[in-house]
Amino acid sequence: MRKVKAKKYLGQHFLKDLSIAEEIVSQITLKENTILEIGPGMGVLTQFLVDKNKDLHVIEIDKESVFYLRLHYPKLKIIEGDFLKLNLNIFENNISIIGNFPYNISSQILFKAFENRDKVTEVVGMFQKEVAERIASIKGKKKGILSVLLQAFYDIEYCFEVDNHLFDPPPKVKSGVIKMKRNSRKKLECDEKTFIKIVKAGYNQRRKTLRNSLKSFTLNSNSEIDILLQKRAEQLDVEAFIFLTKNVQ
Repeated sequence: MRKVKAKKYLGQHFLKDLSIAEEIVSQITLKENTILEIGPGMGVLTQFLVDKNKDLHVIEIDKESVFYLRLHYPKLKIIEGDFLKLNLNIFENNISIIGNFPYNISSQILFKAFENRDKVTEVVGMFQKEVAERIASIKGKKKGILSVLLQAFYDIEYCFEVDNHLFDPPPKVKSGVIKMKRNSRKKLECDEKTFIKIVKAGYNQRRKTLRNSLKSFTLNSNSEIDILLQKRAEQLDVEAFIFLTKNVQ
């Protein structure tokens, strides 16, 4: 059968380098988990996953790719549909998510992992390099809202860079692989909704100091708070945002 044609509207860029594919798969560590591959395409990662875990599922929205996978992997558990609409509670075990993620929905995939963090205990994925660096960044200008939210519940590692020419068709940007593993934090030591509001407010006006960007919040006044309010959001780590949230009146 001929190869699947990459579809621009689905953000498809098929990885060609098998050694890179194998290296991505090698990052998966939780063998007792259900492994869910998002957007397998023609199975470049799948071929290295089929023997790694008996409870392997793939989810694919592209009908042509589904047909291709059913021909080449007749025993593969294939879910035809949109991952963003998938109820992850259909899986009995915790989930390790892996994939060469479509760049146009990669942030949405990560937000879904955050919302299902007690179910999704591991994520290994290929992203646009800029997004991968942002998610893994502890401090600095590359960091954003999603970085803080994910780092509250996951240990995140930037694994390696992947060049454009290793894809068909080649994307306009370089790619990066990151690994996220659920940390030991069960819940935040503050109100989660307020925490999210504080983080978003800080980064929505990231050029301003927190004293200005958090004007809509009433915070306790003490020396530690005053020091933090003189900084910008990008200068704070997760614990500092938790501390600020705990001091909202």
